[in-house]
Formats: sequence, C-alpha cells, structure tokens
Amino acid sequence: MVSALSLTPTLAFASPAASAAALSGETADALSQSWMPKSLTSLTASSKPITAAEFAEAMKLAAEEAGTTVSPSGSNISGALTREKAAALLDSVIHVPYAASAGYQDIAGGSPYSKAIANVYTAGLMQGSSSQTFGYGKPLTHREAATIIYRLYQYLQPFKLTEATIAEMQKAMETGRLTSEELVQQYLDRIAKYDDQGPKLNSIITLNDKALETAKQLDAERAAKGERSPLHGIPVIVKDNYNTSDMPTSSGNIGLKDVIPPEDATQVKELRDAGAIIIGKANLHEFAFGYTTVSSLGGQTLNPYDPTRVPGGSSGGTAAAVAANLAAVGMGTDTGGSIRIPSSFNSLVGIRPTVGLSSRYGIAPLALTQDTGGPIARTVEDAAFILNATAGYDPKDIATAKSVGFVPKDYTDYLDKDGLKGARIGIVREVFGDDAQVNAVVSQAIEEMKTAGATMVDNVKIPNFDLINKYGSLSAWEFKFQFNDYLKSLGDATPYKSLDELIASGKYDPSIEKALIDRNKRESLDAQEYKDIVLFRTKYVQEAVLKMMADNHLDALIFPTSSKTAVKIGQEQVAGDAFKLSSFTGWPTVTVPAGFTSDHLPVGIDFFGRAFSEPELIKLAYSFEQHTHHRVTPQTTP
Repeated sequence: MVSALSLTPTLAFASPAASAAALSGETADALSQSWMPKSLTSLTASSKPITAAEFAEAMKLAAEEAGTTVSPSGSNISGALTREKAAALLDSVIHVPYAASAGYQDIAGGSPYSKAIANVYTAGLMQGSSSQTFGYGKPLTHREAATIIYRLYQYLQPFKLTEATIAEMQKAMETGRLTSEELVQQYLDRIAKYDDQGPKLNSIITLNDKALETAKQLDAERAAKGERSPLHGIPVIVKDNYNTSDMPTSSGNIGLKDVIPPEDATQVKELRDAGAIIIGKANLHEFAFGYTTVSSLGGQTLNPYDPTRVPGGSSGGTAAAVAANLAAVGMGTDTGGSIRIPSSFNSLVGIRPTVGLSSRYGIAPLALTQDTGGPIARTVEDAAFILNATAGYDPKDIATAKSVGFVPKDYTDYLDKDGLKGARIGIVREVFGDDAQVNAVVSQAIEEMKTAGATMVDNVKIPNFDLINKYGSLSAWEFKFQFNDYLKSLGDATPYKSLDELIASGKYDPSIEKALIDRNKRESLDAQEYKDIVLFRTKYVQEAVLKMMADNHLDALIFPTSSKTAVKIGQEQVAGDAFKLSSFTGWPTVTVPAGFTSDHLPVGIDFFGRAFSEPELIKLAYSFEQHTHHRVTPQTTP
C-alpha cells in the first residue's frame, strides 16, 4: 500500500516536439544536469527510441553523480528499449520492499515484467502515459529516458535526515530508500553525537531500548499490510511527564527516576496505535514549573541555537531535541506557555490545543484547569499529522467530551498556502513587551502577512485585561491535590504517596523548593479565592476575547510568543503576558517561527483563536510558514 503522501504521478512523457524554452519543471531540471548524456538532452534525438546500452550507461552516470555505483542487469538487449524492459533495468539496481500495484490495464496477466513495473512505479521512477496505461511494448524515447534517469539520480542519493519532514520520511520508506529501522538508527546516532557529546544539549532523559526492535517490526508490518498512518515508523520524542508503560516517567524528578507507570498516557497510546515509535523521553523543567528546563534528574538542557542559553520551558527538552533533529517530532505539555515558549526559542511550530481536544489522561498534572498536551514540530504539516492521531474523545478524560463534533477528519486538509489571503487578524500590542529586537521581528512578520493577503487590524484591545491579569496562578492551588491523585494512579510503582513525602525526601532540584513547599501548604480547593479564579477569570477573559474578535470581525489574534528571547543559563526567564490569553481561556494557539534577532536568537509568533479553531489557526500558520520559511537549522547540530 502506498499512502497519499508518497507518489504524485508525473508523466514520464514530455512532448517530443517541445522546445527547450517551453519545458518546465522536472523535465527542464533533468535536461539541465551537466552530467546527463548529450544524447538524452539533444532536441534532435528527443523523440527517437533509446537503446538498452545507452539507458544502462546513463543509469551508471546517474549513480556515480549520486555517490554510488550500479550494475544494470540485461543491458545487452538488442534494438529499441521498450518501456517494460526499461523498468526491468531500473528494477535490477533498486530495492523496493513495499511494491504497490499501479493498476495499469495494458499489462497482460503473467507478464514477466509485472513486478518490475510495480517496483519502479512505487519508487517513483516510472509512471504511465495515463492512470490506466503504462505504455507496455512502446519504445522509450530519449526525452522520456532523461526524466527517468534524473529520478534515478535523486532516488540513489543518500537520505538526508536533517530537517526531513514526516512526508519525506514516509516517501523514502515507501520507495525503498529507507527503512524505519535505519531511520531510528540515524536519530540514535545524532543523539549520541549532539546530545551526549558535541554541544551536549542534554535534552533527553531516557532512550527506548526497544526502539530499533519496534522499528523492525513496523517495517515488516508495512511490507505485509502497508502503513497504518502517516506516522508509521516515525520516531517521536515525548516529554517525560507523559506516562510510558515501557520506560520510566519522572517529571524530571530524581526521586521518580525508576517509576514505570502501569499504562501509557492516552496520547502516547494513540501515537503508538498510529505506528509512531517513542524513541525516548525528553528533559523538562522539573514538574513543569518553569521556563528554563532544569531538573534534578536531567540537569540543564541547552539551547541548540546558543548553548549558553536556556531552551525555554517547561517542554525545553522536547523542543531542543526536535530543533536539533534528534527526532522527527515531539510531544510537550502546556499550562502557562510550556509548548509555546520553547517552540519560539527553538524556531519550531508548537500547537497548544483547546483544553478538551486531546486527552490529558496519563500526563502528570500541573493544573488540570489549564493543562493540555500537544505537538512540537519543525513544520506545521508535521504538527498537523500528530494532531490527527491524538485529537478526540477519551472516556478517561471527561474534558475531551467537549471535542465531540469539533474534530475534523484530517487537519492536513487545512494546509492552504494562500490561507492568509482575505483573513482578518488582530494585533494585540498590549502583550508585546519592550524588547526592541523581538518587536522588530514581529513587525516584519506582520508586514509579511499583509504581503500574503491578510488584513491586519492593529492594536486591538482586550476589555478588562488589567483586571484579568490580577488573578493568581491556578497551579499554585491545584498542583498538590492533582499531583497526589497522579501519584496514587501509579500504584506500587511510586516511592511517594504524596507531595508531602516527596518534599520530605529532599530529592528535587533546589530551585523548585519554594514552589513545592508553597503548593503543599494549600489545604483545600474550597477556598473562595480559588473558585473566583476558576469561575470569574475564565468567564471574564473568554467574554473579553469573544467580544473583541466579534467587534473587529477577526479570524485570529497574533502577538509575540514571548516578550523576551532566551536568557543566559542561570538567569531568570521572563515571558510576558501573551501566554495568558490561551492559558486563561483554554483556547488554542499555534506558534510558528517568525525570524531571528540580530544575535541569531529565534523569535516565535502566536496565532490564537476561539475554542476548537485549530483548523483555522493551522491554515493561517501554514500560509505564513510557506510564505516566509523562517526556520533555520541550528549551526551547532548540522
């Protein structure tokens, strides 16, 4: 089975009569290659049949240019080379383990070339003259051969892991250029090179010692049945506050380093069910308390864009790993900016879903009123693939009942390059802060949105935002009680029965001691102050945002993810007030790279909208991403 990700058929037939000036796209690229044999690029020979010897020689040149060697079998065929025999020549030098049937109707049953045709079709080397006709028995012309040889050259090049998207990985696996086992090994090699050595990012707490074995099983399953989803065989790094039944889940706490939960968190299970491989667990700010990502178990994670700086938090390990290409994509959690801020500081896409879109079951809580879990990725498309697998109702998390009727069939349907055209977007200046460098990057992003066709409504005001900001932190109230419930859910696996016991052990990073002790002093959630935060703050901010967006006819709001860039390690990280809009309402945000400051620090921008408006936000963020392409690979992890 070949998924929709893999092969977009392109005709191997360019019009023989076409002049070089009229050619475009793949054929023009093929003819422009300096190594391509002159007989294949000649206009006078373009419509003439090619011989097997000429084709085989061109195959050898393509392989040499790609950095390898091939020895085509059957190149002694006399006379004009027919298309099916060309397929056999190509098949002799490639390996396609997951051949798909193209459904061509001009191939006779029992043809000795059926398998070769299926293989070269799956590999993307040859398609038919139409969706139903291969061109069996017809001679292959020099012009057609040039395009096919160019495809072979691309096919034979080593798979480039750095910045590869999920779609590119899937295509490489489906066409035989790569296996999931090889993909996992390449990531493990990069982890050893850049996380354990090199800049020593220190982003990963635990590696899955079964990752290669799982990948091998998924390769076999793909060969037998096809892929389960676009995530089949894709390595994912998961923040270490998601329960995993085969690896410890520590929340970054050294006292919990050996705790193996009785079952996977729901989102982890959903990822595995989709065929993803959990390659390891990422460091986080201990118990998700802060923005610098330091923990008693994992230590300090470094920012790959500047290892003297923090990666943001609390999902900083996930973000650093994904930015450094140590996994295809990652999972974070967000209570008060913990997906968005590390995404911003690492030039990544982060989605904080609507509270209730994706299950929180099996995620160590910070404040369930605001907690949510979601993807951190290098592209909007990759984040959408993760959301496809993890969004929806889970009876183990009652909040997800709100999602029923609001989850689209496929979030990737909203990947519209022209999505900004005609959109009305409000600019919330009151959360920008005073960092001139950050504001300059965001101002440029605003101009880029205008160029892409958006109407930008400047300086929209959130009614009573000063009043809303006066309400206290929910994690200061909820953490003790919800964390105690979480410890209980771990059963005999946990060494602590309560937060009180954990504090008494002294096994935690000293930087969080005061936060732990203050939270442990809470006696009940029946206090009026707590009820006021939950009821009135939520009501006020939701009504304020809805009114402002309705009055201005807005599709979304935008603002810098963080009012400050990543600070030097050891300094206190300030993020500003922008995170509060999503955290206080429980509504979604998509963070996307907006550019870099003059000292090469990433800056992110947030697209924020109404409840369950993820499709709209994905459309806008994808359009901005495709018009700007601001993400750049960290120089420390090339």
